Amino acid sequence: DVQIVAPDSERSSVGHGITLSKPIFYKEVFYQKKPFGYGVSGTPVDCVKLALHTFINQKPDLIISGINLGPNDGNSVFYSGTVAGAREGALMGIPAIAFSLNTFTAPKFNSAVTQALKILAKIHCLQIPKGTFLNVNIPNIEPNQIKGVKVTRQGLIPIHSRLIKRKDPANNTYYWMTGASPKVKKDLDFDTSALAENYITVTPIQCDTTNYAFYENMRTWKF
Repeated sequence: DVQIVAPDSERSSVGHGITLSKPIFYKEVFYQKKPFGYGVSGTPVDCVKLALHTFINQKPDLIISGINLGPNDGNSVFYSGTVAGAREGALMGIPAIAFSLNTFTAPKFNSAVTQALKILAKIHCLQIPKGTFLNVNIPNIEPNQIKGVKVTRQGLIPIHSRLIKRKDPANNTYYWMTGASPKVKKDLDFDTSALAENYITVTPIQCDTTNYAFYENMRTWKF
């Protein structure tokens, strides 16, 4: 059984944000006159919280966030609402996977679904450690063009922002933020590089971001 609770419109780059300063609205969505799921006015993390606390009567076996339009590799995992939806599941002790498609135009969602189902079938009987979730990126190509699946590390090459200064019709100054994709060296151990080479990338990400080696060093400091 699949329960769908998803944002009712675009929520790109909202990170792990939640809605506290205003109400969260929802509506039931129908497909071919049958109940299909719930559309939520909040963030992806809001959706997970609502699903777990209101719409679903029992703890789910798995939380799937996505399939997102656009890749969530490298540093994008810090900005991504899609990745945050999976992270929230992991924080709640539920196995979770984020799926993203490596394109912003002309998405091949049918192909991506085919690949996602294959990955789900593979990991169905495997146990993801508590506090860890999987971040999966899928090339936007036909299934027979995909070179394979790579278990990868998260890349950390910065995404360089570009701020464009403009004027609105009332002559008020504003900035429009864009970003340039990072240039990466060919190293198939990292998600961005492997994805660029038409591999599906599967990256295990943990919620505990403590630097334990430095933590032990800091314990010797005299504050």
